[in-house]
Amino acid sequence: MVIKELAEQYDAFIIEKRRAYHQHPELSWKEENTTQSIQADLEAMGIETKRFDGKTGVVGLIRGGAPGKTVMLRADIDALPIEEHADVPFRSQNQGVMHACGHDCHIAMLLGAAKILSAVRQELHGNVKLIFQAAEETCHGAEYYVQQGLLDGVDAIMGMHIWGTLDAPKINVQQGGRMASCDNFKIVVRGKACHGSAPHMGTDAIVAAASVIMNLQTFASRRNDPLNPLVISIGTVHGGNAFNIIADRVEMEGTIRTYSRELRKNIETMMREIIVNTAKACGAEASLEYWQFPGPIINEQENLNRIAKNAAVKLYGESGTAPLEKMTGSEDFAYFMEKIPGIYAFIGCRNPEIGATYGNHSDKFKVDETALHRGAAFYAQFAKDFLDEK
Repeated sequence: MVIKELAEQYDAFIIEKRRAYHQHPELSWKEENTTQSIQADLEAMGIETKRFDGKTGVVGLIRGGAPGKTVMLRADIDALPIEEHADVPFRSQNQGVMHACGHDCHIAMLLGAAKILSAVRQELHGNVKLIFQAAEETCHGAEYYVQQGLLDGVDAIMGMHIWGTLDAPKINVQQGGRMASCDNFKIVVRGKACHGSAPHMGTDAIVAAASVIMNLQTFASRRNDPLNPLVISIGTVHGGNAFNIIADRVEMEGTIRTYSRELRKNIETMMREIIVNTAKACGAEASLEYWQFPGPIINEQENLNRIAKNAAVKLYGESGTAPLEKMTGSEDFAYFMEKIPGIYAFIGCRNPEIGATYGNHSDKFKVDETALHRGAAFYAQFAKDFLDEK
């Protein structure tokens, strides 16, 4: 039986699992019940499993009937601190926690793929590892597993995301940048307080901070190559204690997004130069704290792009695929792609006829479940085709 037919046969199983996990979401690094349930599901299929000491998440291993390469398929499993308002009968039963990013769908699709691949394991020329990854929403979950040696002996990895702005059940595979890096920062500007009626007696930290904000935007548009998209956003500004007192301190926090690994190497140094010198020109002092989170998701392995695209077309034809613009959101799957060859795809869940029109992270996020068995088939077809290729 071919993979597409098996996926259709397991459709009810996949939807049932998705709804069960949707009703019982758990936050990052707290996915204990989720992990135990996934492990039980895998072991019921005869799949070897492995846990991580003191952490959530689980790995499954499907040994093929013939020796060969090892491919890994990844699904993230954590939910978000959001109160659900989606109109579905299987709403979250955990107050203030919701699978608003579709990770419940990822779990179900990968369990479906596990079931398919188990059924055809004797035909596999190599092994398939399944990583049900915790804590993607923290931006550091994948990094932990890399440090634990998860990728040892793995030749390639595939990830996929259900997407609220892509029509269901279209599959998207594209070469090049798909998601941006995510770095965060904190700026502290220090001045000297005085009465608002005599600003010359002090140093206005708010004016200096405003200059810093504007100069950072000028940096993005004038010192950065316009062919390398760069977003510098200040999300919080805190300063001042009274309407008639010149503030002596302002704290600002923000985020930076780019697809350029080269720019990312240098941006902290360039930002610090602008921040410190701008504040100095205003008679103030400033400091920068900078944290690197996931890098960009770039589909740059031509063979993996080809295998993935061909797998989608083999299953559902050219009409079963669709283009999707790259986005400035981020994904910690990048930690895997920095270590071994990887490919990242999307599958659409948008369907206005059932009210599935809200984007990921919305409290009304809703999914057209007809996409789920296709996602399972796509996972499985990619894995088999990768192992088949010499």
